[in-house]
Amino acid sequence: MSEVTTLASWTHALRRQLDALGLDSAALCANAGIEQPLLDETNACHPLAATTRLWQLAVQASGDPAIGLRVSRFVSPSTFHGLGYGLVASDNLREVFERIVRHHQVVGDALTPSLQRLEDRYTFCLNTREASAAPAAEAIDALAATCLRTCRSRLGRHYAPLAVSLTRPPPLDPSPWHNLFRSPIAFGAVENCLEFALDDFEAHLDEANPELAQGTEAVVEKTLGMLQPLTWERRVRAAIEARLPLGVPDAEDIAASFNVGLRSLQRHLADEGCRYDSLLDECRQNLALNYLREPDTPLAEIGRRLGFADAGSFNRAFRLWTGLSPAQFRNGSNL
Repeated sequence: MSEVTTLASWTHALRRQLDALGLDSAALCANAGIEQPLLDETNACHPLAATTRLWQLAVQASGDPAIGLRVSRFVSPSTFHGLGYGLVASDNLREVFERIVRHHQVVGDALTPSLQRLEDRYTFCLNTREASAAPAAEAIDALAATCLRTCRSRLGRHYAPLAVSLTRPPPLDPSPWHNLFRSPIAFGAVENCLEFALDDFEAHLDEANPELAQGTEAVVEKTLGMLQPLTWERRVRAAIEARLPLGVPDAEDIAASFNVGLRSLQRHLADEGCRYDSLLDECRQNLALNYLREPDTPLAEIGRRLGFADAGSFNRAFRLWTGLSPAQFRNGSNL
């Protein structure tokens, strides 16, 4: 299985919190096993085991079990490279979190985020990658708090999600979590999830800049290319996307394009914690969301690019993904 890593600039936010407390963050990093030459290299990726150890040392040194919540104050758009500026320029919070889901590997690959639209709310979950060790609970706290601060930067500092669920054990003093989220919190949950009202996520943001947001997509893809090794998952995703306009490729076709057998391809993907059918579905969904932001591209053409036989098939699949028809999604409907 490929090594799970975290972006160095994300670790920098923790280092800034430690330094603000008067602690020696460089020494703690060294004790955690993070190599000195990589500390100031923003494009470096640290192994998950080392960053998890750093979080443990940070809690011990600071005496603060809620340190992850405080680290979010030191996160800025530049922490996430081009992705951060794409989030700032997004039209609404739904687009913000769709971009996080689509490009989360800019930050790290220990978690697989997902966004789901339910009848009256959106749920954003941070799931541990299959067959991978879970990140430190404090790292999850920091990510959840960062997501919350992202919402508050756009909807006001008093904004609160509908509910929060965290897999971490209940802390001895839960007040820092309640004071920050101002929402019902379930500790020891099955998943790490934030729940948001539909209207909040669909509301247009005054700071939106569609041209800038779209322009950051190419920057993010380039960043991913520099940060990520050419895993089987990435190779298969690229092959699927290239072949979709000609029809839906099956796993045997993709395997043949790499000169390997079907079972060999399935084994490579399983070693990285994924399956072909899931990758195919994710590719079609992500591409659909991108294409629908091109106002001049007909829906029928988008369906064809995604390998759907007809408009009805595309419509049904898109409703399963988002709860909306392609036309409703493009028009920003809440129906």
